Amino acid sequence: MDWEAQVPIPAGTIEDVQSHTDHRRQAIDAVGIKGLRHPLSIATERGSQQTVATISLAVPLPAERRGTHMSRFIDLLMEQHEPLTASRLPIFLATVARRLDAAGAEAEFRFPLFLRKRAPISGVSSYLDYEIRLGGSIKDGLASTYTEIQVPVTSLCPCSKEISRYGAHNQRSHIRVKIEPGDALGLEALIGLVEDKASAPLYGLLKRTDEKFITEQAYDNPRFVEDTVREIALVLRQDQHIRRYSVEAENFESIHNHSAWAVIAG
Repeated sequence: MDWEAQVPIPAGTIEDVQSHTDHRRQAIDAVGIKGLRHPLSIATERGSQQTVATISLAVPLPAERRGTHMSRFIDLLMEQHEPLTASRLPIFLATVARRLDAAGAEAEFRFPLFLRKRAPISGVSSYLDYEIRLGGSIKDGLASTYTEIQVPVTSLCPCSKEISRYGAHNQRSHIRVKIEPGDALGLEALIGLVEDKASAPLYGLLKRTDEKFITEQAYDNPRFVEDTVREIALVLRQDQHIRRYSVEAENFESIHNHSAWAVIAG
């Protein structure tokens, strides 16, 4: 089957095979690069931070075109010098669509964000890392963006506290929150909201006085996964700048061989 139109190659040029015409009449929803690790500057409330992101970039391909120009995705990343934010993402997406002569574009940047935190009593400082996803798409000139964070916290079981003569089982938990549009809340504000609704936050470094404080803080704030997602969802639902959200909590149970899990989307 003759899938592509044969175009004569002018003398002294290299053939652009991607630009050949395709006759299979099959448009492609998204084509691009995935899993690229690349240095990235991220804007934070305190300035900017250098990190390494895992990136996916894609564009739709019309039925008559054989392929897209993959190298242009890398070119565009190399040209980015401003720190990335959700609010700047639509400009980048529009540039991707224009440079690849496409009707739209989509992107996702996944990276660790390190925040410096002070222990509650001793004041010693250390870094804690959070997994972040910034992404979005543009189609027909309309852009949409999202921010997703994963925050590690401590959760203490209300049932265990209620029925035990002393102590209560607690565990590390992961809280994942996604909001649209992505610039409705800053990264640090969103992380702070999640940590505030947990039994207790995590720290990279604690002294004995801090451990005592955090242990007692968790004991005074027991949380089921149901409690956690409801408390966070209540705050997000009241924010008029947020159009959509999802909140997911997973407790890695310390006395079971399974996790406890809950999710709310609105």
